[in-house]
Amino acid sequence: MSVIETLKPAERGDVSLYMPYYGKNKHNWLPFAISLYKTGSLEGERMVQGGEAIPFVATWYVSKLPSELTRCRLQFDGQAELSYEVTLSNSEFIDYLIDVIMSFKRSQFTDFPGSFYRRLLRFE
Repeated sequence: MSVIETLKPAERGDVSLYMPYYGKNKHNWLPFAISLYKTGSLEGERMVQGGEAIPFVATWYVSKLPSELTRCRLQFDGQAELSYEVTLSNSEFIDYLIDVIMSFKRSQFTDFPGSFYRRLLRFE
């Protein structure tokens, strides 16, 4: 069972801090994304077109404010040489977590959006 399926909504005070950073289409998902953020980690699989999915573990430092920075580290396939890091504001990272949750609800796969990987691999 995915951690996403067991998420409980974050407290109203935490959600209200972040609400101004997102469009109305993401407001319903925000309490769950904040709860996911507070776990500090996520396991999933990067879907590769025409190939097998590659498992990953994402970990990050949890802090409180939307403008604070968090460093997210992804390790693919349990191999240290396949580790990447990116530093983002909490509000931006939680936006990616909203996308992870929305995608999971559609596909039952836990994966970050392509825009996150472009940032992680410094293509943006």
